Amino acid sequence: MKSYSQIIFNNFRELLHFLKSTNFSKAILIAIAVTVPILLSIRWGHLEIGLALCFGAFWSSPSDVSGNFRHKKFGILFSALLVMLVSFIGGYLKFETWLLIPVLGLLTFAIAFISVYGFRASLISFSGLLALVLSFAHESKELEIYEYALLIGAGGLWYLLLAVLWYRINPKAQTEELFWETYRLTAEFLETRAKLVGPKMDRLELQSKLYEIQSKLIEHHETLREILLLSRKSSGRSSYQAKRLLIFVELIDMLETAIANPVNYDKMDALFGDHPEFIESFQNLIFEMAGQLRIIAEAGTDQSKFPKNSKLVHYFGKVEHEIASFRKETGTEDYEGFLMLQNLLQYLEKQFEKLKKIKWLLGNPDMGSVDLVDQAAAKRFIVAQDYDPKLLLSNFSFRSAIFKHSLRLSVTVMIGYALGNFFDFQNPYWILLTIIVIMRPSYGLTKSRTKDRIIGTLIGGAIATGFVFLIQNPYMFGALGVVSLVIAFSMVQKNYRAGATFITLTVVFVYAIIRPDVITVIQYRVLDTLIGAGLSFVAMLWILPAWGFMEIREQIKNSVKANRAFLAQIAHYYEQKGKVTTTYKVSRKEAFVETSNLSSAFQRMAQEPVSKQKNLDKIYELVVLNHTFLSSLASFSTFIQNNPTTEASLKFKNFISEIDENLEQVLQALENSKSDQAPIDPHNNQFAKEQLPSFVPKNIELSSRVDIKLERELQEAHLVTEQLHWLFSLSGKMLRLVSKIEFD
Repeated sequence: MKSYSQIIFNNFRELLHFLKSTNFSKAILIAIAVTVPILLSIRWGHLEIGLALCFGAFWSSPSDVSGNFRHKKFGILFSALLVMLVSFIGGYLKFETWLLIPVLGLLTFAIAFISVYGFRASLISFSGLLALVLSFAHESKELEIYEYALLIGAGGLWYLLLAVLWYRINPKAQTEELFWETYRLTAEFLETRAKLVGPKMDRLELQSKLYEIQSKLIEHHETLREILLLSRKSSGRSSYQAKRLLIFVELIDMLETAIANPVNYDKMDALFGDHPEFIESFQNLIFEMAGQLRIIAEAGTDQSKFPKNSKLVHYFGKVEHEIASFRKETGTEDYEGFLMLQNLLQYLEKQFEKLKKIKWLLGNPDMGSVDLVDQAAAKRFIVAQDYDPKLLLSNFSFRSAIFKHSLRLSVTVMIGYALGNFFDFQNPYWILLTIIVIMRPSYGLTKSRTKDRIIGTLIGGAIATGFVFLIQNPYMFGALGVVSLVIAFSMVQKNYRAGATFITLTVVFVYAIIRPDVITVIQYRVLDTLIGAGLSFVAMLWILPAWGFMEIREQIKNSVKANRAFLAQIAHYYEQKGKVTTTYKVSRKEAFVETSNLSSAFQRMAQEPVSKQKNLDKIYELVVLNHTFLSSLASFSTFIQNNPTTEASLKFKNFISEIDENLEQVLQALENSKSDQAPIDPHNNQFAKEQLPSFVPKNIELSSRVDIKLERELQEAHLVTEQLHWLFSLSGKMLRLVSKIEFD
C-alpha cells in the first residue's frame, strides 16, 4: 500500500507534467489570443473589433495540434481563411427560417465534407463549422459584414503569430512530450506483455489491453515520424533532431521485439507449468526494463538520474544460471525446451541493448562515429496526403463514411435549428454547437462524448450556480472565466467530461459579466445541451448509421494484405541476407499500422448496440489470429535481423508459398459476403508435417565444451521451424474462420 507521501509526490509530479504539457501551453495561448483583443478594445472603446479578433483566434485554434510545425502553420492559416469566408457568408444569412434551414444544412454538409482530405483537414472543417454555428451568436452593429469577416481572418492570423512565437521560444516542447508519453506507453506495453506469461485467467483481458496500448503507441509513432522526418533541422550529424530520430528507431525496434513471440503460448504454458521459477525470472527482467523506461521518461537528458544497469545484469545472470541448470538436469530429453528458453532470453538481451543505446544517445554523445538515419530513405515512411479534387467526387457516395457523416450532421443541425426557433429558445445556437462538438463518424465515440458532455454540463451548471450566488464582482467573474477557459482547453483532449465542465463555467462567468439574469442563462445552457446531445445520439441510431460491421471487412483485408507483404519481405531477406532494406522496414511499419487500425475498428464495433454487433465473437477471433500472425512475423523478423542465418532451403520456400497461398485465399474470401471457399483440406496439414516436422533433435552430445556454431544453428532451426508451423496454422485457421463469417 502506498504511503501518503508517495501519493502526494505522484500527484505533484502529475501536476508538473500537466503544467509543462503542450495542452496547457496551447490553452494559455488561446486565453491570451481571446483576452488581449477584448481588453485592448475595451480600453480603446472599440469592443466590436476586439470581439471579431477574439472569435477569429478562437475558431482557428483547433488546427494547433501535435505534428510537423510546417503542417501546423498551414492548418491554422487555412482555418483562418475558412472562418473568414464562412463569417462573410454567415453575415448574409438573414433569410426566413423556412429558407435558412436548408441553406444551413447545405453549408454544414459542404464544410464537413472537407474531412475527406484527412485528419488535419477535419480540424480545419471543425473550425469552419464553429464559425458557421457561432455566426448566429453575434451580430455586429458597428462593422460592415466584410469588415467583420476581415477582422475574423485577422484574429486567425493573430493566433498563428502567437503559435509561431511560442514555437520559437520552446521548439522542443512538443517532441519531448511525445517522447515522454512514448517511453511510458512502451513501458506499459512491456509490463502487460510480461503479465501474459502468468496465469491463463488474465490472458483475455491482458490481450485486449495490449491491443489498446499498441494502437496508442502506433499513433504516437506516426506523429513522431512526421515531426522528425519532415523537419528541416533533422539533417546535421550532431543535431537534436538527428539524435531523437535514432532514439525513435530504437523505440520502434523495442515495440517489434516486445510484440515478437518466439514460441506459441501452449508450449510456453507447458514448460513454465513444469518450471514456474522461470515465470518470475523472466517477468523480473521485463518489469525492470519497463521501470527503467519510466525513469528515463522522467529524467530527460539528466544522466545523473539514469538508472544503472547493475540490477538488470543481476537478473540476466540469474536467468542464465537457471537455463544452464535446466539444460544440465534435462539433458537431451527436453532440448527443445532449452532452446525455447534461450530464444526468449536472446530477445530480452536485444531489448537490453536497445535500452542501453537509448540511454547513451540521451547522454549527448559525440555523434561523429554514429551512422545517422538516411533522410531521403526515411521519408518513404511518410504517407503524403492526397489533395486531388477527384477525391471529393470519389467520396460523394453512400459507401463513404465521411459522406454519410456529413449528411447526418447537416440533417441533425437543421432539425436542431428548427427546434430552437420553434420553441423560441434563448440561445438556439447552443443546440447547434453541442451537435457540432459531439457528433463523430463512429457511434461509440459519439455516445461517450454525449454522456460526458451532459454530465460535464450538469456539473458545471451546478458549480456555476454556487459561484453566482456567492460572488457579485464582475472582475472576479472575468478572472474565473479566464482560469476556467485555460483549464477547459487543457483538459478537453485528455478528459472530455472535465473539459465540458470548465467550458460551461467559462460561458456562465462571461454571461455573468454582461447579463443580470445569469441563472436563466444556466438553465437554458443545460437545456440546450441536453437537446443537442439527445439529437446527436438519436441521429447516430437512425440517420444513415455507420455500424462497425459495415467497415470491419475492409480493415481486415488491409491488415491481411499488410501482413502478407511483410511476410514476403521477411522471406526475401532470409533468402538473400545482406542489409535490411528500406522496403523491408516500410512493410513492417505498414503491418503494424494496419493491425492497429483493425484493433481500433473492432473496439468501435464492440461499443455499438448488441443488435448491431454481427458475428462479434468470430470477428474478434479473426482479429486475435491476425495479431498473433503479426507477432509471429515480428519474432521471425527480429531473429533473422540480429543473427547470422543458414541458407534458405527449398522446403522453406515451399512453406512460405503455402502460407502465402492461404493468405491469398483469405483475401479472396473477404471479397465476397460469404466465401464459397472450403476449409483447408487434410492434404495441407499433411504437407506441414512432411515439409517441416516437429523439431526434436536426435543424438545430441552434451559436453562441457559447448559448440557455439552448432548451438546457433539449432536455435535457428528451432525458431524458424516453430514460426513456420505457427504461421501456417494461423493462416489456415483464418481461412477456415473467414469462410464462415457473413459480413453483409
